[in-house]
Amino acid sequence: MIGQLLHRPWPWYVTGPLVGLVAAGLLAIGSKQFGVSSNLRHLCAAVVPGKVAYFKYDWRRSGLWNLVFIAGVVVGGFVGGVLLANPEPVAITPAAHASLATLGIRDWSGLVPRQLFNWHMLLTVRGFVMIVGGGFLIGFGTAYAGGCTSGHGITGLADLQVPSVIAVISFFAAGAAASFLLLPLLVPR
Repeated sequence: MIGQLLHRPWPWYVTGPLVGLVAAGLLAIGSKQFGVSSNLRHLCAAVVPGKVAYFKYDWRRSGLWNLVFIAGVVVGGFVGGVLLANPEPVAITPAAHASLATLGIRDWSGLVPRQLFNWHMLLTVRGFVMIVGGGFLIGFGTAYAGGCTSGHGITGLADLQVPSVIAVISFFAAGAAASFLLLPLLVPR
């Protein structure tokens, strides 16, 4: 029973409430916002203290808990993705299989398509644009939106913040546009 629980994806009706309880718990124990993007600022303030005013604050008091949280996300990702990996292929619909196959994606052995996410792909122009360009756009977007998808989508929507509603709608619209417009251009054929 426990092995089956640990080696299979949990249903939405279990994970959704658990994430909601974490977000509510963070708000209850100290008005802490659930999100990941602020960790880069805390990490820079901790590792590279300098004369930049943006990094001159007490990162231990305001951000140490967040750095511990993100370390837990990394460790949990390793435990879930490597140690407790599901041996079965990722479950996606036959329509998604067919759609991605038309783009040349046929390897379903991992969590993500190996045709897109591998070290060789990073050394191509398409891969460089996808990884580095995408990373830049994510960083710019989180700075411009005042937070990341998890911060806006979980804490912001729970607080009924209008900027978070606008940000989440924008995230979904940009993701849909990227799937239909950019992905076909970036997939190697």
